[in-house]
Amino acid sequence: MRDHAPSPTPKNMENITPKILKGFRDFLPKQMAIRQRVLGIVKNVFESYGFDPIETPALEYAETLLGKYGKEADKLIYRFKDQGGRDIALRYDLTVPLARVIAQYPDIPKPFKRYQIQKVWRADKPQKGRYREFTQCDVDIVGSSSPLADAEIVAVIYDVLREIGFKKFIIRINSRQVLFSLMKKAGVPKEKILDAIRIIDKLNRFPLEEVKKELIEQNIKLEVVGKIFQLIEKAKPDPFLQKIASMVKELGVKEDFFKFDPILARGLDYYTGPIYETAIEEAQIGSITGGGRFDKLIGMFIGKDIPACGTTIGIDRIVDVIEELNLWPKVSSTVSQVLITLFDQSFLDKAMEISQILRSENINNEVYLNSGDNLRRQLKYADKKGISFAIIFGPKELQKNTVILKILRTRIQKEIQKSDFIKEFKNKK
Repeated sequence: MRDHAPSPTPKNMENITPKILKGFRDFLPKQMAIRQRVLGIVKNVFESYGFDPIETPALEYAETLLGKYGKEADKLIYRFKDQGGRDIALRYDLTVPLARVIAQYPDIPKPFKRYQIQKVWRADKPQKGRYREFTQCDVDIVGSSSPLADAEIVAVIYDVLREIGFKKFIIRINSRQVLFSLMKKAGVPKEKILDAIRIIDKLNRFPLEEVKKELIEQNIKLEVVGKIFQLIEKAKPDPFLQKIASMVKELGVKEDFFKFDPILARGLDYYTGPIYETAIEEAQIGSITGGGRFDKLIGMFIGKDIPACGTTIGIDRIVDVIEELNLWPKVSSTVSQVLITLFDQSFLDKAMEISQILRSENINNEVYLNSGDNLRRQLKYADKKGISFAIIFGPKELQKNTVILKILRTRIQKEIQKSDFIKEFKNKK
């Protein structure tokens, strides 16, 4: 007979302290319940507009990612050599991998409407709402230069946030073309324009004087910096943005929820036209969506430009805001709706029978596993886990072919015929 005794622990083996890296997180059931519900809403809205899902690898060749985002962002890419000596990197976002997909599979019908929900990694400084590993929910349209494509993206943002339950938010809209024109009129040297735009993007996070100081440190003359802000105050949406705004209203987005904002810049280099970003008024957590038009990014792979636009919806920040505002107080921390209690081990067959009946009706349930525990301990387990109902039966109920259905939050219970407990349970939900 084989000996199943545990192997002795090596003398030099010490207990490992359980910990995770800064900027990375565990998600326990309560958080996962909120995340899964948000993801369900996001997917439903994306698909209602005709977007199809794709996935791409976590690892890309480093050359695929580098040089697409800008100097500052390139520093945040997790990059290393694999065992074969290849220079590889963890994806920084989902947009550049999309551009690689379009270049690699040229026969994809266009316009191509895709959504992608996957994790990305950035070697950023962790802070509130900013993590090193997080999930992006991207929605993009490739192969259309129509303002309707941009308007659809804005409408998707609006519908997702309204479906989640946010009452106050602003989708800020601007255009890189407006900013490029403004920089040129102000006299910013051509080679400094992208640097200046990246710095202006910090205006929502840093005081004006700090932003001006950083512009001067980039060797942009003081009078030019002053002219930049004079022109920003007078800036107006260009004709393309005006068309988007008109179409956005036709798609059902109320005017209170979007506005032209000439200081919106978006920090990544690949944006070429309209840009959009969303903030929740009640929470000081930064933007929860961000995107725009990137008509030249795909051309970096294939030598010819293909128009494209899209946005990312930041599920991690959205979940943080939902928890901070207690937006969904009744979300259960478990998928189990019913605990089937055990009087003792001899009742296991009947408990499993009831479990199968519930499961056939798409009612999530679990049979209590430790048959030696008394009923009080079993109900305490259900309470702690957040299960809403318990089914209780013992010899007396078995003889009468009944069960007791207990609503755990109210402690109300009712004895019912076993043949009726499905109907009764659905009435109590």
